[in-house]
Amino acid sequence: MFYVLTLLLSVSCNVITKLDKSVCEEKHLFILSGQSNMARLNEKESFEPILKQKLGNESVSVVKYAMGSQSIRRWYRNWKPAQGDLPKADPCLYDSLMLKVYPEVEKENFATVSFIWMQGERDAREKHGGVYEESLLGLYNQLCQDLDRKDVNFIIGRLSDFDMLNEKYIHWTMIRDIQVKVAESNPRFDWINTDDLNDGVNRRGKEIKNDLHMSAEGYIKMGERFAQKSIKLIESTK
Repeated sequence: MFYVLTLLLSVSCNVITKLDKSVCEEKHLFILSGQSNMARLNEKESFEPILKQKLGNESVSVVKYAMGSQSIRRWYRNWKPAQGDLPKADPCLYDSLMLKVYPEVEKENFATVSFIWMQGERDAREKHGGVYEESLLGLYNQLCQDLDRKDVNFIIGRLSDFDMLNEKYIHWTMIRDIQVKVAESNPRFDWINTDDLNDGVNRRGKEIKNDLHMSAEGYIKMGERFAQKSIKLIESTK
C-alpha cells in the first residue's frame, strides 16, 4: 500500500512539474498602443508585474508605442471620414509601433499575442464616431494580417466618464458605446471600465475630478485591469 501511494505521488509530481514547465516555456506578447492615457500608463508599475507573476518573468514581452492627441486614422491605413475626402489616413504611428513589434515576433514564437488599446478621445472631439466602429475592427484585422495570426486577443480601454453630456467632445458617449459593442462582439475581445480612474490626484499632485486623464492611482489600476483581462482571455481562448 505504501509503495502504491509513493508511486502515485511520484507520478502526480512529475505531471505537475511538466505542466508548470510547459506554462513557463510559453511566451506571450502584449502590444500596447493608443493616445495620451496609454502614453501616460507606466506598464512596469502594475501591468507587467501582474503578468509576470502569473505567466513567469521570462514568458512576458511587452511592446508599447503611444502618443497623445491622436486619432485612430494615425493607425488604421484604410481610415476614411464619413463625408468628403479630408482628413486622410496617416498611419505613421502604427508603422512606428510595428517597427518595435516585428523584431520581437522574428526572434520568438509567441503562444499568444494580446493587443491593448486605449484611445478614442481625439475621434470623439473631432466627431468621427460615425466611422469609429469600422476603424477599430479594421485596425484589429490589419494587425492580425500583418502578424499573420488569427488568434490575437484584443482588450479595449473604454473612454472614461469625462464628458457624458457630450458638451466638449460631441461623440464621447458614441465612442464609448462603440468600444463596448466591439469588445463584446468576439470571444477574443474584452474591455475595461475607466470611469472611476479619473478622480483624485494626478501625477503632478493636482486634484482632478472627471478629468480627461487618469489620476496617478488611476493609471496603476488601469494597468492592473488590462493585465487581468489579458490573463482572462489567454486562459479562456486556449
